[in-house]
Amino acid sequence: MKNHAALAEQFNRDEDRVDWHNKTLWFVREKRDRQSKPIPDWEKLRETASKIKLNVLSNLDTYLIEFEKNALENGIKVHWAKDAAEHNAIVLSVLEKHQVKKMVKSKSMLTEECHLNDYLEKNGIEVTDTDLGERIVQLAKEPPSHIVLPCIHKKKEEIGEIFHEHLNTPKGLSDPQQLTEIARQDLRKKFLQSQAALTGVNFAVAETGEFVVCTNEGNADMGAHLANVHIACMGLEKIVPKREHLGVFLRLLTRSATGQPITTYSSHFRKPREGQEMHLVIVDNGRSEQLGREKFRNSLKCIRCGACFNTCPVYRRSGGHSYHTAVAGPIGSVLSPARNIEEYKDLPFASTLCGSCTNVCPVQIDLHNQLYELRQEVIASGLGEPVKNFSMKLMARSLSNAKKYEKLRKKVKFGYRYTPFLLKSGMNPWYKHREMPEMPEKSFKEWYKKNVENGK
Repeated sequence: MKNHAALAEQFNRDEDRVDWHNKTLWFVREKRDRQSKPIPDWEKLRETASKIKLNVLSNLDTYLIEFEKNALENGIKVHWAKDAAEHNAIVLSVLEKHQVKKMVKSKSMLTEECHLNDYLEKNGIEVTDTDLGERIVQLAKEPPSHIVLPCIHKKKEEIGEIFHEHLNTPKGLSDPQQLTEIARQDLRKKFLQSQAALTGVNFAVAETGEFVVCTNEGNADMGAHLANVHIACMGLEKIVPKREHLGVFLRLLTRSATGQPITTYSSHFRKPREGQEMHLVIVDNGRSEQLGREKFRNSLKCIRCGACFNTCPVYRRSGGHSYHTAVAGPIGSVLSPARNIEEYKDLPFASTLCGSCTNVCPVQIDLHNQLYELRQEVIASGLGEPVKNFSMKLMARSLSNAKKYEKLRKKVKFGYRYTPFLLKSGMNPWYKHREMPEMPEKSFKEWYKKNVENGK
C-alpha cells in the first residue's frame, strides 16, 4: 500500500530538487501575499466568499435544480454522474455518438480524480492535454503533482529531455522560451485535428445556467471554439448562486493561486454556438456524503486555488506525488480520506497542524482542524500504525502521572548518557528525519526545587 512517508522519503533523496521545490512554491506564496495585502477589503472578500459557499452547501439541491433548468433552456445537455465510473462512461458515450477519435482537453482536476485519460485511451480515444504543465506530465506518463502548477517538480533540463524523446527537439535544449514555443506549435496541430474538446469548470452560475473556465494560456477557449463537441465536467459543489458573486471569487482565485491580480482568460460559456453540441457532466463521486458530515462539509467550499499547497511546509518538502491522490496538499489530505479513509489513512498525518493552510485559504476552510479530526477518526477506526499507537499510549500513561513521568525522564536521561546509539540511529524512527534534542543537565523541576523552594 502507498504511504506518504515512504514516498516523501524517495522525493527527499534529491536534496537539490527539494530545495528549489520548496523555494519556488514559497516564492508563489509570497506573490500571493504581495497581491492580497494592498487590498483593504481582502479579509472581507474571504469572509464573503465563505458565506456564499456555505449558503450554497446549505441549499445545494435547490441551486443545482435551478442551474440545470437554466442550462437546459440555454441548449446545454446536462448529465448527472454518481461516481467516477459513471462520469467516464458518459464522456465516452458522447464521444462515441459523434465518432470522435481525437480529443483535446484543458486542465480539469475532476477528470484526474476520475482517471479519465486512461479510461478513454483504453477505449481508443486519443486525448491531448493542452495546458503546458499538464502536457509535460502527460508525455512523462506521470500525474500532476500540483493542481495549479502540474509539473512544478520538473527541472527545465528534464522537460528538455521529455520533449527530445516525444517531440524530436534537439538534445540538451533547456531554454524555457524555446521549449514553450515548440509545445505551442505541436499543440496547435492537435487543436486543429481534434473533433471534441473537454474543459473543467471553475464556477457554475445557478441564476443563468452558464459556467466559467479560468485559464492563463487560452487553451480551453481554443479547444472549445474549434471543436464541434464541447464537454465540460464539474463537481456538484462548483455552483455559485448569482452572476454578481463571480466578482468575489475571481478577485480571490488567481491572487491566491499564482499571485496574479486576475486570470488572463475568464471565459463564460452559456450556450453552444450554431452547429455545436455542448454537454455538461455534473459529478458527485463522494461529495454528497462529505456534505452530510458536519465536521468536514466545509472542505467542499474549496475553489482549487492551490494556496494551501504553496504555504504547506510538508507539501513543499515532500512533493505532490507523495500524496498518491489526484488532489495533494492539505485540501487533498482532507478530501481523499473523507472519501476512503482506509486507502488514505496516512494523509491526515502529512501535516504539522501549523494552520498556515487555513490562514491563506481564500474561502476560510478550517483545514488544520479538519486534519486533526481526521487523525482522530483514523485512530478510532483502528487504522493507525501499530508502533505509533503503542508509543502514544505509553506516552499518555507516562505524562498523565507525575511519578511515571519522573521514571520515564530518568530512563531517557540514562539512555542519552550510556546508550546514545539506540536513540541516535536508524532504529529510532524519529531520528530518521529529525535531530534529537540535547538533554539538559537538570530538569526544570530540579532547578525549581533548588532555586525557588529553597529560597534562592
